[in-house]
Amino acid sequence: MIDTDWRNDRIGSAHRGENPTVMRRLDQGFAVIGDRQFLPGYSVLLTDDPSVTRLSDLLPRARRTAYLADMERLAEAVELACRRLDPAFRRVNIEILGNTDPYLHAHVWPRYDWEPADLVRLPVWLYGEEYWRGTEHGLGARHEGLRTAIGEELDRLA
Repeated sequence: MIDTDWRNDRIGSAHRGENPTVMRRLDQGFAVIGDRQFLPGYSVLLTDDPSVTRLSDLLPRARRTAYLADMERLAEAVELACRRLDPAFRRVNIEILGNTDPYLHAHVWPRYDWEPADLVRLPVWLYGEEYWRGTEHGLGARHEGLRTAIGEELDRLA
């Protein structure tokens, strides 16, 4: 189980080098591996500025474009790493929602053929509570190989 203190300030802890989920610093944010790994490779692009609450806050427009380029780079890195590590890899879904955390962030969800038939074509948010809580799907040492693979793809795509 990873320490949870950094979760109260994900962006500040990333700047301080204290956020254990950070894989790479990108142009306009931090590529992090997700706290929940029921879909292995789930990652998030955090903005590097906690005062940015929505995409339209990134000004000038060049910052917005750079954030979207970072998002695309993270999504491609997740796709390449997950495809290499799991032949049942299907695709990547990307979402910018902003309904819970107040800062700009983009979710990158790998999807797999082995997912339950009633969920594989639906948004990941419809997965049951058991996937979002407890230790079974929590980020841990067993995800280091996946984390490394995504980081290497991010480097290669730079």
